[in-house]
Amino acid sequence: MSQVLKAAESSRAQKSVREVLGSDAFRLLVRKRWTVSFILLALLFVSYYGFILLVSTQKALVTTRIGEVTTLAIPLGIGAIVLAWTLTAIYVAWANAKYDPEVERLKGELRR
Repeated sequence: MSQVLKAAESSRAQKSVREVLGSDAFRLLVRKRWTVSFILLALLFVSYYGFILLVSTQKALVTTRIGEVTTLAIPLGIGAIVLAWTLTAIYVAWANAKYDPEVERLKGELRR
């Protein structure tokens, strides 16, 4: 008898998983995550490769001294690194505030 109950429970759980995965709320959550990730990735890509292209094509500009020994390339490189950290922090803040609570809500639907 316990085999029959386990099979019935497993069948209900699978149906519930399929319902959640097929729901509009789940699809919207996935779309939002991809959108946020893509925007942040594009910003990171533009800043990093923009810096690399600037260094490789505008040598006179980036070798301009802004101090006794410091060139313009140093603060620009530091800016690229700080921007990467900032974009990561933005993603973490977004995930903690929006994404994780929605994931927990969808998990709660599965437990019912």
